[in-house]
Amino acid sequence: MTHLSVNINKIATLRNARGGNVPDLLQFTKDIEKFGAQGITVHPRPDERHIRYQDCIDLKPIVTKEFNMEGNPVSSFIDLVLKVKPEQVTLVPDAEDAITSNAGWDTLKHKDFLTEVISEFKSNGIRTSIFIDPDVEKIKNAVATGTDRVELYTEAFAEQYEKGNKDAVNIYAECSRLATSLGMGVNAGHDLSLKNIEYFAQQLPDLLEVSIGHALITESLYFGLETTIQKYLNLLKR
Repeated sequence: MTHLSVNINKIATLRNARGGNVPDLLQFTKDIEKFGAQGITVHPRPDERHIRYQDCIDLKPIVTKEFNMEGNPVSSFIDLVLKVKPEQVTLVPDAEDAITSNAGWDTLKHKDFLTEVISEFKSNGIRTSIFIDPDVEKIKNAVATGTDRVELYTEAFAEQYEKGNKDAVNIYAECSRLATSLGMGVNAGHDLSLKNIEYFAQQLPDLLEVSIGHALITESLYFGLETTIQKYLNLLKR
């Protein structure tokens, strides 16, 4: 079964909109795990507009399953990850002013930088993953960085699937097979939802984990958090 990691950035955004501690991020996290999710994802940004650095520190003893921290490996993020020591760190090359992640790594151009950062995280017992576009050459070049996994950037798939173009998944399936054959695990994320997750996961039998936040939290407004998580888990069953 592909594991579901719930990105809780939007819960932090809602809390920050009014100040105070409503909704309670830590209690929300406990409930997400109680409802069956196999992981928690956070993506702190330097301006702390949703998840704050302190949130990551506070969440570490709360998360009983997999804790995944995403972010651009600037010095402050690296220091935070080494302090928190989550089970997994996902490296994302997003600009500070980006609303959301919008591109994967050029694994050839940034090979030396990624290799250095990944080596430091792995020496501290942290599994690494790099956010990457569905591109065969970038998958091949990712191996040299020493990363444990790649996370396929799925926005293009989601856009095409919405238009009825199911063949858009083919390049993802090819990249997944290649990554697996090269010894890397495969994760995926960005714009995956209840509408497209089942088909996507069916076409990628080696898919280990999906990270879903915006869609899941939005869908929870209609179905409730527990029901939404259960819907995802049912769709991800093999």
